[in-house]
Amino acid sequence: MKTIISITLLFILSIASAFSQDLSGDWSGKAKRGEKEITFIFNIKQEDGKYSAIMNVPTFRVSGIKPTATTFTNGKLIIDGSNVGMSYIANFNSELQQFEGNYKEGGIEMELNLKKGSVEIADQRRPQEPVKPYPYYEEEVVFKNNEANITLAGTLTLPNKNGIFPVAILISGSGPQDRDETFMGHKPFLVLADHLTKQGIGVLRFDDRGQGASTGDFGSATTEDFSKDVLSAIAYLKTRKDVDKKNIGLIGHSEGGIIAPLAANNTNDVAFMVLLASTGISGTELSVIQSKTLRQFPVKDEKAYEENSRKAIAIVTSDKSEEEIKTELTEHYNNFLRPILSGLNVPDKNINAFINNQVNTSIKPWSRYFLQYNPADEIEKLQIPVLSLNGSKDTQVNAKINQNGIRQALIKGGNKDYKILELENLNHFFQECDTGKMDEYRKIEQTFSPIALKEISKWVLEHIN
Repeated sequence: MKTIISITLLFILSIASAFSQDLSGDWSGKAKRGEKEITFIFNIKQEDGKYSAIMNVPTFRVSGIKPTATTFTNGKLIIDGSNVGMSYIANFNSELQQFEGNYKEGGIEMELNLKKGSVEIADQRRPQEPVKPYPYYEEEVVFKNNEANITLAGTLTLPNKNGIFPVAILISGSGPQDRDETFMGHKPFLVLADHLTKQGIGVLRFDDRGQGASTGDFGSATTEDFSKDVLSAIAYLKTRKDVDKKNIGLIGHSEGGIIAPLAANNTNDVAFMVLLASTGISGTELSVIQSKTLRQFPVKDEKAYEENSRKAIAIVTSDKSEEEIKTELTEHYNNFLRPILSGLNVPDKNINAFINNQVNTSIKPWSRYFLQYNPADEIEKLQIPVLSLNGSKDTQVNAKINQNGIRQALIKGGNKDYKILELENLNHFFQECDTGKMDEYRKIEQTFSPIALKEISKWVLEHIN
């Protein structure tokens, strides 16, 4: 990695002073991970002497990510995205007029140089995405979560500008998401909203707090906090004359499927619910399963690995202070994970980064809440119509295990109107697939199976009063 080499501090300061005048704007570059080339664009702004940045990753069609802080001092740019699990640290090369540094996300580190200006990359074909003008009404909306003192921004689509319509609120999965739930080059919520609106069902979808045009800090929020954002969306819809207040429903995907019942049980204004690839078991049990099925390295003793994974979770969910948990968890991972990774000839530097990321992720409020939350407890309380759909090839959320949890909770609670369906050959994002593995998502042209879309709209229309 190249860095600025200067003879005197005065020279460094003069570079920073001269350069700071036009730091604002787009800075773009490409990083390589294996054979994959990933394009990054940072839009940097300066207001009242302070910098801010918005990160876009057009390779994955992700946009509007807002890092916590951006600083530029003495030729060094630091973009702190600890709220979303990333960072970029670089020095400015005055000769080449570019930033040269490293991008880190999780345990991954990539060399990334940024030059002034944006770049264009060719879009992959996504034939299901609607093209304007749409045959329905669309409106950009904003509403407040007064308790959190944040503003949420989204898109409301209605079958017509005039009339009163049922409306479904779309709730995104884990991680910072925009209103289209953009992921791996797809926009599943855009496709779902388009389909539902064409069937006569209005849709409200919104950027997660701290993402896109929404304010707030995503990194410090929990599943419960997100449920309150949904309650704010419901309250907003109730103020509109074009919304049928008796037919406001929730459609949650992945984590959105465990946020939905939490929100519904805190209001009397939810008429129906659709759970898409939702979990029906505790966060602890899901994490243990995923630690084995999504793990990217082999282990010799699966039983010991599970026992150590459970011990890590016990540490994270203990009543000890954050500092005590961090210390104890680091020691546990060094005793548990380091020997495994060292045995696979992983460099110490990478092991240290991996363990550090695991620890920092585990102690976040979201992780600690999620591990102790069992959605079955909330699903059991639901007395509204519920549709649960899971894909048979979902490798992130096992259909049979989780639908069994959902089914048992609904039966225990005495819910009389529910439908649980496992859809063949669909993955976590309801794409028709071969393996269901995560690295397949981007390669698939289809964004959302027409079979799944039809099941959702047909069921919702049948349950509108």
